[in-house]
Amino acid sequence: MANYQIDLNSDIGESFGPYTIGLDDDILNVITSANIACGYHAGDHNTMYETVRTAKANGVGIGAHPGLPDLQGFGRRHIAVDPEDVYRFVTYQIGALKGFCLVHHVEMNHVKAHGALYNMAATDAAIAEAIAKAVKDVDRHLILFGLSGSELIRAGQNHGLTTASEVFADRTYQPNGTLTPRSEKQAMITDPDQAVQQVLEMIYDNRVIAVDGTPVDINADTVCVHGDNPHALKFVEQLRGRLSEEGIDIRRVGA
Repeated sequence: MANYQIDLNSDIGESFGPYTIGLDDDILNVITSANIACGYHAGDHNTMYETVRTAKANGVGIGAHPGLPDLQGFGRRHIAVDPEDVYRFVTYQIGALKGFCLVHHVEMNHVKAHGALYNMAATDAAIAEAIAKAVKDVDRHLILFGLSGSELIRAGQNHGLTTASEVFADRTYQPNGTLTPRSEKQAMITDPDQAVQQVLEMIYDNRVIAVDGTPVDINADTVCVHGDNPHALKFVEQLRGRLSEEGIDIRRVGA
């Protein structure tokens, strides 16, 4: 029988100033990799400091989660950006989180772009190239997370980086392998059983069924799960429990 392994990652550290966003302490008990906001789309220096410390205490892999400079839009609005600018602001954000990792004597494990930047890098080779080059130039040992089959994965591989193909438990897919835009009704999966079945098919069969019924080839190294409300936290806990029952080894990428 084949041995299957998967990483569970979540986007956290998105509180800033007096605003608390998400259930980070609870989520860090369930996931194996944390993507920590770096101040552009969310997060701030205090949140970054505390989140790195808590992630280290939980033995969770720590990753930078750079986004577009769009605090008001939470980094989810598509903004026209020059690849050179992308290279520089991604470098800046990775460096910021790396500083807190040094303070807490813990290694940074990975980088995962956020929101609109992530989606842009999935299909835009120039944006993908800029992100991959920034990761390589800051620390070539960092693992680059990207949507399975995307331009970002290809760019990372071209730069000699270790890449982790990411899939989503609670999002639907288009026939070309991209995520269904959040603006569409079918974008989110809210039924835990449906989400588990989708993840199991991705792990066992290396495919996902798109919204139109088309099978799409996919690689699953890490599963993104969202935990920014109480319902979502229960969703993540159920997913981890079901995967464990299947005998799937749940551990951070690179461990």
